Amino acid sequence: MAKLELGMISSTWFGTGIDTEAGIRKAKEIGFDTYDIFEDPLDIDDATRKMIKDTCAAVGLPIRSVVCVAFGLVDFNPAVQRFTLDRIKAYVDQGAYFGANNVLLVVGEYYWDGEVFPRTAIWDMAKDLVRQSGEYAQSKGLEIVLELEPFTEALLKDVHELARFVNEIGHPAVRANADISHLHLAESSVADVAVLTGLIGHIHLSDCDGKVHGDMPAGMGVTPIKDYLQAIVDTGYEGTVSIELEYAPEGTDIVAWAQRAYDGTAAIMTEIGVR
Repeated sequence: MAKLELGMISSTWFGTGIDTEAGIRKAKEIGFDTYDIFEDPLDIDDATRKMIKDTCAAVGLPIRSVVCVAFGLVDFNPAVQRFTLDRIKAYVDQGAYFGANNVLLVVGEYYWDGEVFPRTAIWDMAKDLVRQSGEYAQSKGLEIVLELEPFTEALLKDVHELARFVNEIGHPAVRANADISHLHLAESSVADVAVLTGLIGHIHLSDCDGKVHGDMPAGMGVTPIKDYLQAIVDTGYEGTVSIELEYAPEGTDIVAWAQRAYDGTAAIMTEIGVR
């Protein structure tokens, strides 16, 4: 059985007083193998980008993914669509500079309850823009991986909608991100994961209480992480498991929080033989 890398997303440190460079070094000290970068290329400068790349290289923490939230993908205004596509391309360029494998893309939600602009039109519009994003990513040696968002109006609100979206696009550089706590919140069964066979390009992992989006360390909630991860491995996935720990409770010792997430996840990975 192939071994999987264990990484984390830089957004863990947002608002914690641990700056960008220190966060990279802390991640390596904790024991992570890889790093995902959540930085908008339109908001950081070349010097910051170079610092991120150089620091990750210096500590031996390769960058695997860059995270992009692009709700403009569901906006019917042509100017917004053009800006959104250009912004995604900037993420791809930033990812290529970092040596990343993919851009993790969060698409938007249906608006106006589908009563003013039809849901099918929003779906098709998002597909077209993601397809164009995938074509650009492929030209730079990256993939676009799409995140399941377990919210009522999200386009990719469950594993079946995610699989349908990716399959309808049918582009080799457009794939799925299997987010384990999101699978649970979307009430996807462990067996449902099989519909993503051959489609998974990245994994996010966190825990939750089964009711509300939480991004907690493994073992602090009720998510059957081991079962979901085994199901993902059974699809033939080989790559990175990236821990997502956004918005820790106020007063949290964030380094201890990240260490707990690492230890809990590494234990699960070891138990199923992928670490």
